Amino acid sequence: MTPPEALVDDTGNTPPAVSVCLDVLKKRPDFLAAAKGRRQAMKGLVLQMRDRRDDSGKIRVGYTCSKKVGNAVTRNRAKRRLREVARKVLTANGKPGHDYVLIGRAGTTVDRDFQGLCEDLRRALATVHG
Repeated sequence: MTPPEALVDDTGNTPPAVSVCLDVLKKRPDFLAAAKGRRQAMKGLVLQMRDRRDDSGKIRVGYTCSKKVGNAVTRNRAKRRLREVARKVLTANGKPGHDYVLIGRAGTTVDRDFQGLCEDLRRALATVHG
């Protein structure tokens, strides 16, 4: 499900039908390895990043929300928002060969406006890569 405010990107154009495919992290060791890498906390999310140091040109991303975020409905909504933010921002600003984990924050991930979440991720990426 795409949030209504995500249908138009920053330039006012509709997003392309085919975009860079993000691989999804699903295994616990991948999340633990990303947790040992660089991290940046922002108002709406926490970003963890790890350079895999391999020749794979893929960007991998994982999403997580603890029970502090809320009940199951709230956690799932937060993860849907994080998935859409990653699709919009990481395809343009992420670096191939890196793993990213987006962690939802209690209260703010669900309530923060979508453009604010996108800007949070852009600034977090600039910080961890800079």
